[in-house]
Amino acid sequence: MKFAAKTLATTALAALVLSHTPLAADAAPGADAPDPARLVAAEQDRTARVAKALWDFAEVGYLETRSTELLQGELAAEGFRIEAGVAGIPTAFVGEWGEGGPVIAILAEMDALPGINQSASPVREPVEGKHAGHACGHNLFGAGSLTAAIAVKKWLEETGTPGRIRLYGTPAEEGGSGKVYMTRAGLFDDVDIALHWHGDDENSAAARTTLANRSAKFRFTGLSAHAAGAPERGRSALDGVEAMNMMANMMHEHIDQDARMHYVITSGGNAPNVVPDFAEVFYYVRAPEPEGVEAIWERLEDAARGGAMGTGTSVEWEVIHGNNPLLVNETLARVMDAKLREVGGVAYTAEEREWAAEIRKSLGEAALPLESAAEVQPYDKSLGYGSTDVGDVSWATPTVGVRTATWVPGTSAHSWQAVAASGHSIGFKGAEVAAKAMALMAVELFTDEELRKAARAEFEAARGEGYQYRSLLGDRDPPLDYRK
Repeated sequence: MKFAAKTLATTALAALVLSHTPLAADAAPGADAPDPARLVAAEQDRTARVAKALWDFAEVGYLETRSTELLQGELAAEGFRIEAGVAGIPTAFVGEWGEGGPVIAILAEMDALPGINQSASPVREPVEGKHAGHACGHNLFGAGSLTAAIAVKKWLEETGTPGRIRLYGTPAEEGGSGKVYMTRAGLFDDVDIALHWHGDDENSAAARTTLANRSAKFRFTGLSAHAAGAPERGRSALDGVEAMNMMANMMHEHIDQDARMHYVITSGGNAPNVVPDFAEVFYYVRAPEPEGVEAIWERLEDAARGGAMGTGTSVEWEVIHGNNPLLVNETLARVMDAKLREVGGVAYTAEEREWAAEIRKSLGEAALPLESAAEVQPYDKSLGYGSTDVGDVSWATPTVGVRTATWVPGTSAHSWQAVAASGHSIGFKGAEVAAKAMALMAVELFTDEELRKAARAEFEAARGEGYQYRSLLGDRDPPLDYRK
């Protein structure tokens, strides 16, 4: 499949989008219908409370027990029907409200990243005893999506509009591909449109693609021996890892410039005077196309075999996750862009500006004026270098996302500065902006059949005739222990 060819919107579809922004006159609700953005604003205390609780929990992939219980409990209190433990994942769930009509889904992430933590202070301040942190803002993602779903539920209820709003609790986005297993289980097959969002250091609804990726843990086995007394008897598993890494690093010169390959050694032995009989290295491979990932992957497997052969060790590997690239839908993205502009960016208090000024000192040349977080960036279509399991959802149903300023401009995801802002009112306000944009988008989709049809037409054309879904992680079960 050629990704660029599959994601170009036609001129006719673009014109149709413009004619349906904002609410089409023949489908608009009555003048006394509640404003979805106001319904979100009325839930701002809930948004902040849930975001802070998820931030405090900081639970990693597939272990988000308290996080999922909190989200499910909030939905149940609002009358949502809950199906927990879906797709063989104890922390995954689907919450639904409504009857008949279109099905609009909102995705909610909740997992934290291991090995990084920080208080909500604007200066470096690790929290003692805390081994994970929301350095990618998934606490905001979960809370903002929850608020959007509840606001849309209230809009459906008050207007009597037929339709179902669903919140999908999607665990383990960070390297666990929770949504891939949910997609593979058919949980999105009857969804008309799926909405998602993510924290960022700016506001944008641009049609940004992502890289396909796959990861695996390569495990080498050797023979232990005294490193000084009997070195000839040993066969170092760490030597196998290092030999593989050397060959992989040489491969960097000979892969596509948009591809990425990175690794960490997760186990390399315990004492220098003992030849390690076990070592493990964890690899990620990314490329714009699934075929690109698979081509590099074959070479990486050969490097693993070669490393083992040359060091007298053995190697096996376990694929941990794999994501398809995001299939953008410009029909929907242009409407989401209009909704985000209707909401506007983030407004800050004097105290928040002071906090942001302090954290900017740690950002160096990356620091940008705070005013950029109050703006909405121009719409465009581009290649993003991150990866997400939302990609697989986007090949199952038309999908659209938005990014809002939840961090101080210049902040990178997966940093302590992102953890700090994700636990601060600056992050909570960004989540509210995202919730408003998604709620407005959902109402547009519930009331505009022609927009749904146009989005579906672009989606089907992009996938191509005879398309069949294929995941990049094969038929393995969810790796529920990959973070233990």
